[in-house]
Amino acid sequence: CSTEKDYNPSPRANFDALWHELDVGYCYFQEKLPADSTWEMMHQKYLPRISEGMSSYELFDVLSALMMELKDGHVTLYSSFDTKAYDEWRASYPRNVDRRVRFRYLGSAYRIARSLVYAPIEYNEHQKDSVGLIYYSSFSNDVGHNNVNAVLQSFHNCRGVIIDIRDNGGGSLSNAFTLASHFAEKETLVGYTSYKTGPGHCEFSSPKSTILKPTKYGILWKKPVVVLTNRGVYSAANDFALFMKQLPQVTLLGDTTGGGGGLPRGSELPNGWRLRYSGSKTTDPEGNQVEFGIPPDIKVSLNESDIEKGKDTLIEEAIKVIVEKSKSTP
Repeated sequence: CSTEKDYNPSPRANFDALWHELDVGYCYFQEKLPADSTWEMMHQKYLPRISEGMSSYELFDVLSALMMELKDGHVTLYSSFDTKAYDEWRASYPRNVDRRVRFRYLGSAYRIARSLVYAPIEYNEHQKDSVGLIYYSSFSNDVGHNNVNAVLQSFHNCRGVIIDIRDNGGGSLSNAFTLASHFAEKETLVGYTSYKTGPGHCEFSSPKSTILKPTKYGILWKKPVVVLTNRGVYSAANDFALFMKQLPQVTLLGDTTGGGGGLPRGSELPNGWRLRYSGSKTTDPEGNQVEFGIPPDIKVSLNESDIEKGKDTLIEEAIKVIVEKSKSTP
């Protein structure tokens, strides 16, 4: 809790507070800053732009520019009049998704299980073969085991499932575990997490293993699964892609995800503005950083000519993968 006595509108005090908070708590300095640059140098670079007579808007812009040097989508500054976060992790890349075309596959009779939009897709008119399509727009929207069970039960005659998380910017990690647990046949090591433990830039806890456990609350799906990804997949959605990639019946298809492997921390500046930043590191089971994204098993880009025909290149390729894999699935 804070009081009016703690409030300090001084631009210099808030500049120093933000720089210091990141200095002792942020976890990706070695990965984010150029080899010929240091965080101390960033302080020296932006300090001349601070003056006691500057407006709140001017101060906000300087603090935001300092933060952007880290090129981290989790580093965010919140004020009553603006919010600033780095978004080039996705803005500089093709989207590889068309919302209208995606919903053409879901059709007009799709159902919604809390946060999961779903429908079967028939790809063989003569044999009535189908795959299930699940669209999950944000892990900020909660999903429960009963919701997942209802969806998978409706797909019991399908050859496999496509989970479309393109442009899913993350949210709650617990939702990622809930959904992924319905596809894990056994306890599976999906990665490691190291937490920032001290003020030094290299002070971290020993890596802690992350284990994905099979659900105890219903259906366990063993047929082929394809997860569709693009650069808009970030944070908890990035973790979901990491979890699913470790499962043998799952294929990641699309583009490298946007990353966001650090769990965010929060603090407050003397003037009341809120700061969020990455406070931990996540790696895959082989020790590779996932902060910069997870590469797909099969890289596929959205074809403009397909869009004009009302087709989604990634969904079409996902169907082919499922059909091929289902031939060898008991």
